[in-house]
Amino acid sequence: MGLAKPYAHSCHTQGVEPSGRDGTATALSALVPFKRREMSTTLKKGNQKMTSKALSLSVWIPILAMGLPMTLETTMARAETCAGITLAQDGGLKSKHMQQFDKAELEAAANCTIEFSANPGIAALNSQIEGNGGLPPLAERLPEEPLIVVPYAEIGRYGGTLRMTSNATESGTSDALSVRHVNMVRIADDLKTIVPNVAKDYSWNEDFTRLTFTLRKGHRWSDGALFTADDVAFWFNDVIMNAEMFPDTQSRWVFNGMKAHVEVTDPLHATFVFPASLPNIINRFAVSWIQPFLPKHFFAQFHIGHNPQANDLAREKGLKDWTELFNVYYGATDWHDAPSPLLKGSDTRVMPTLEPYLLVEETTTGRRFVANPYFHMVDTAGQQLPYIDVLDETYVPDAQARILKIINGEVDYKTQSLSLSDYPLLKENEAGSSYAIQLAPTIGEGVYYAFNTTAKPEMLRTVFNDVRFRKAMSVAINRDEIRELVYLGLGEAVQATPAANGTVDFLTEDHLKAYTQYDPAMAKSLLEEMGLKDSNGDGVRELPDGEPIVIQMFYANAGGPVKIHELVQGYWAAAGVTVTSREVTTDEYRTKGSANELLITSWRDAQRAGVNISQSDAMLAPPFGNPFQPGTGFEWVTWKKTAGVQGIEPPEDVKRLWDLSAEFILAPLGSPQSNAIGKEIADIHMNNVFKIGIIDGAGTPVIASKKMSNFKPFTASSDDYYFAHPFRPQQWFYSTE
Repeated sequence: MGLAKPYAHSCHTQGVEPSGRDGTATALSALVPFKRREMSTTLKKGNQKMTSKALSLSVWIPILAMGLPMTLETTMARAETCAGITLAQDGGLKSKHMQQFDKAELEAAANCTIEFSANPGIAALNSQIEGNGGLPPLAERLPEEPLIVVPYAEIGRYGGTLRMTSNATESGTSDALSVRHVNMVRIADDLKTIVPNVAKDYSWNEDFTRLTFTLRKGHRWSDGALFTADDVAFWFNDVIMNAEMFPDTQSRWVFNGMKAHVEVTDPLHATFVFPASLPNIINRFAVSWIQPFLPKHFFAQFHIGHNPQANDLAREKGLKDWTELFNVYYGATDWHDAPSPLLKGSDTRVMPTLEPYLLVEETTTGRRFVANPYFHMVDTAGQQLPYIDVLDETYVPDAQARILKIINGEVDYKTQSLSLSDYPLLKENEAGSSYAIQLAPTIGEGVYYAFNTTAKPEMLRTVFNDVRFRKAMSVAINRDEIRELVYLGLGEAVQATPAANGTVDFLTEDHLKAYTQYDPAMAKSLLEEMGLKDSNGDGVRELPDGEPIVIQMFYANAGGPVKIHELVQGYWAAAGVTVTSREVTTDEYRTKGSANELLITSWRDAQRAGVNISQSDAMLAPPFGNPFQPGTGFEWVTWKKTAGVQGIEPPEDVKRLWDLSAEFILAPLGSPQSNAIGKEIADIHMNNVFKIGIIDGAGTPVIASKKMSNFKPFTASSDDYYFAHPFRPQQWFYSTE
């Protein structure tokens, strides 16, 4: 699918044109005329309509999204309470930010006063949160300016449990996590527009080296403590940049060899200061799973920089030092699906959150979350979100068992780990079941194979480093057959590229099609040319030392359709290369990848959309992946980190990729400079075949309960955009019992 590729700092709006660095909009027209007769605004509440009327006169109202004051030829009293608009019935109202309003903006545009109301069951839900006391009034729980969400179709009602399945602890859980995820900003459901989320707004300085987030006054953590800029600075300066917590500074926060840092101007303003111009970095705060804040009031007691007795406190609990105590709750990661203290049995509390749901139960078979009584979003009628009370996530390791639970009506939302091959059975049973199914477009769901160019066995490493071998293995694959047998005849054969097709402008047909033709004769010729011969005539080629080529491959079912592995093994065997395979859990697979113990890596080729590669070089240069999605060239990375003291020196093309990727993230995405650099990166990938692509763009199933309202068909089901996150799951609700 084709997506627009705006510069990363653009701010797209409804009814207004984007402008520049401060996130504000520029008017198409500064004033909107109303006809010489009664002016009315129609709002919807339930099945009733309400009309607010003004005097008969000619009036001009400046659009509030422009930040201009309201002026009328006469004063209009706000006599009505905002009843709630939806995107289906928006009364013609326009907002500065797509599908959402600020409080003053809505009240001025609709000529109404918004009154806030809470879930009547929120006190009971709050009582399940360990450490939370009695609830103060809603006015003391919401920010002064909550984020006002315009629901898709209806103003919702409270109640119910959203039932989801994942594979296991930290396996196939991103889908469920996306339902409750928040970040400073968000990519809207058009998958290109950046809108505020946790932050009220953001602004840049002139050279894109200082990114300031403006927070919401009165915003609170799930335990009622104020959320301030100190929580952002604490996370970054005291945790991410702490050498005891992270001896090796995370490369994503190092630019041109220098580290970023956070400055606090006042409680409502946190500024990320970068050592280079980074116009695309705002995308990181929109699509990343990393939440750039931690509750300082909770963690300071465990941090040696804030509590000199933190080590003593740790040892009292039988732990080595303060970092181990800190990680009881933090888990040494910003991945918020890491096992919690509830699972580890180390505490009955979990760290406070800004998410719409808070974890209250966790076992080896699943987790349970309840609505956050301090969540910062409301609907246009003033009802605090989320509508749904409880999230219930059940772990179902077996893929067929997950499908059976869906057919039996035991799952209300699912897309991750569903394969296209599941679609016919799910579609066949849709009419008689409680779910509806969509075949959604995909981005980054195509499976890749990568031979480990820094593998531990020296003989195999030599073979894998010969590009002729990688080209041979690519053309040995019958992609047309895979397309028919695995992907229902959908999608197209494509090579693995450093960027996702349709999200950048620099990919060419040559990049997408290089070495994707099915040519067994070419494959055999390349292998013969390398000296990998079948001297025994048994169909198995030998290594230079005379031993048969036998490659062990491990895979996890969360990484893609298992049927592909069976077919690819057969194609490679026909070329004389034996590959044996064994399924392992997602955790085992990733652990082996991090330890450089995988000879072949294979996963869904995610995190390559423009919004990702424009602010992170993980897919552009070694290791061509991350801990969740291992790529190849792990010891090349070690060589670079240690300035050649350890690891394996890479070829010149790879060294060039590091230079190019550093340049790429400095250029505004979609600019001529960005496209020129991107094309050179893609050329190097094409010529080296670091990863072997199969089929992309085939689509993937998305299922949702027929009872669930405000569930919009996905623009794309993609880990790159974090599955449900762009579609505002906080507004989902059950319309019928």
